[in-house]
Amino acid sequence: MTATIEPTSHTSPAQPGRARALAVLCVMQLMIILDATVVTVALPTIQSDLGFSQAGLAWVMNSYLIAFAGLLLLAGRIGDLIGSKQVFLAGLAVFTAASLLCGVATSSEVLIAGRFLQGVGGALASAVILGMIVGLYPAPADQARAMGVYGFTSAGGASIGLILGGVITQTVGWHWSFLINVPIGIVSLVVATRLLNSRRGLGLSKGADVLGAVLVTAGLSLSVYTIVQTAEPTADLPRTLVLAAAAVALLTAFVLRQARAAEPLLSLHIFRNRQVTTANLVVVLLFAAGFGFQFMTALYLQRVLSFDSLHTGLAFLPAPVLGGVMSLFIGPRLIARFGARALLLVGLTALLAALLVMSQAPVNGSYLTNVVVPLLLMGVGSGVGIPAAIMLAMSGAEPGDAGLASGLNNTAQQAGAAVGTAVLATLAASRTAGRVADGATTITALRDGYSIAFVAASAFVVVALFVGTTLLLRYRGRP
Repeated sequence: MTATIEPTSHTSPAQPGRARALAVLCVMQLMIILDATVVTVALPTIQSDLGFSQAGLAWVMNSYLIAFAGLLLLAGRIGDLIGSKQVFLAGLAVFTAASLLCGVATSSEVLIAGRFLQGVGGALASAVILGMIVGLYPAPADQARAMGVYGFTSAGGASIGLILGGVITQTVGWHWSFLINVPIGIVSLVVATRLLNSRRGLGLSKGADVLGAVLVTAGLSLSVYTIVQTAEPTADLPRTLVLAAAAVALLTAFVLRQARAAEPLLSLHIFRNRQVTTANLVVVLLFAAGFGFQFMTALYLQRVLSFDSLHTGLAFLPAPVLGGVMSLFIGPRLIARFGARALLLVGLTALLAALLVMSQAPVNGSYLTNVVVPLLLMGVGSGVGIPAAIMLAMSGAEPGDAGLASGLNNTAQQAGAAVGTAVLATLAASRTAGRVADGATTITALRDGYSIAFVAASAFVVVALFVGTTLLLRYRGRP
């Protein structure tokens, strides 16, 4: 899979059109990130209004995650074949239309269908965004600043989504958590059509590797489904093992297919570059832990500390504010002085501290005592860690592999967030159910479920720190 790089030789670093194009791409990325989190604080209200069961409510999140994670690689390859601008616009259009469907939903079935379509549109657009940004800003200094903006969009978007979701749900209703995307999406479509460079793709005759696309889409989707279905009352171990084996078999067949295909979706030679491979592994773990932190902290505030939607959203304000300062202003300067590897380790350490502190939050905790410090640590960790990880993944690739590396990195981000959130949410639900069965009160069982999820996310970061330290020591000559 490669992400099509748009030609930019005619564009100077100061040309305002390029900044506006970056803004359009980041707006779409922000919409994607927002939509993955904005409904979190609205879930109790949605459950009440549409009559969801507790098990069924999880599919408001899961239907989006399954479609999103499953289609990323295929969407990236389509971008190569027909052009990244075309795929971006198609994804934006599908996402906008699906948001309208979610916003007018009056039944649980319609909302779940709309969320699935949002995942499809999000995958189409997201798969080509990073490659287009790299093409817009090929110079290292300019690219560092652009990655800072993109990093803030990715890291701050989750917290902003929780804030926005809380405000909207409490003031005008949960429907507007989706409907707000419609005017933004329409304006973005008009602007993107005019601003983004268009480049002819390779052509469908170059091969879409249909078999590879089917294998990876089915394998990734089944992987996410296998994880999330374990929290359902009907789940059992034999069924889960069969599903897991089928997912592994599909993904193994995909890898074997890529090794032999004339025009593979994902050229396996990129994994011979150790820095690219290692950095992308860190990205997967970083996004899995970071998005898990956002999701679990929101649930802790609502279901343990009894915050309403508005106050849950506002409670997250310290994280995006500090994260924005770090990623937009302080982080690029620190990376220039100390290098991306050092800043990556700083970011991971801050995130680890945030998760460990939250894992100890008690039933009778308070926002100021138990939550503010982890949110500030999260802001620092994401503000410097995410841009540094992305830069390491991109800078390690050879110039001829820039598009392939950008597509791989974007897939690592989105798959890490999707699969990580599914794993942690499922682990929390299972732990909570077990504690209730043991006789614990509901609020204690919920707290225990969230605590174990925070510990699991901490384990993700510990592995990322180990891998990142190896990266730091091995590639001293790289940025």
